[in-house]
Amino acid sequence: MTDQPLAGKAVAILIANGFEEVEMTEAQRALLRAGAAPKIISPEQGLVNGWHGTSWGHYFPTDKQIGEVLAADFDLLVLPGGERSVAKLAANPHTRRIIGSFMDAGKGVAAINHGVQLLAVAQRLKGRTVTGNEAIRETVEAAGATWVAEEGQNMNIDRQLLTARGPEEVVPEFIDTMLRVFADAIEYRRQLLAEKAAAA
Repeated sequence: MTDQPLAGKAVAILIANGFEEVEMTEAQRALLRAGAAPKIISPEQGLVNGWHGTSWGHYFPTDKQIGEVLAADFDLLVLPGGERSVAKLAANPHTRRIIGSFMDAGKGVAAINHGVQLLAVAQRLKGRTVTGNEAIRETVEAAGATWVAEEGQNMNIDRQLLTARGPEEVVPEFIDTMLRVFADAIEYRRQLLAEKAAAA
């Protein structure tokens, strides 16, 4: 793997007010180091407010309004947690459209903590295996997913989809795995498009 395995790749980070700050910022930094171009997508206007520990955290500038975004403009998707953020995104009709398009296209998606619940909103979990914050297990299973409950298994990879549990100590492992899964997803998409072009 090169030093910048995601060079030139556009990554959507989908968040609303109350997102788990460390889950977003660590992913953002790692993606930049890997050569990617992460963009914050949000229903919020201008700035989006993180949640840090037990109180509100920092403000971050948004790059695009959720209603203006097409999954076709991005290669990869990150879904950080944060109960307030996830609740707001779950109520937004564009969330289902965007996540559904990523999943249907076989693009890399990484979700952590409560962010995994947004996959259920998109109705793309039937037959998929996931893990996440225990509080969302019932919702995710009702959407057709198989929940990974093994002791000590903090994350799960199902094809181009990475899901992870929520504790902050899991974040470094999630980030490392995310970069690997995303690099594999890019290669998968490259092969898929090459096969389609050859068959045309």
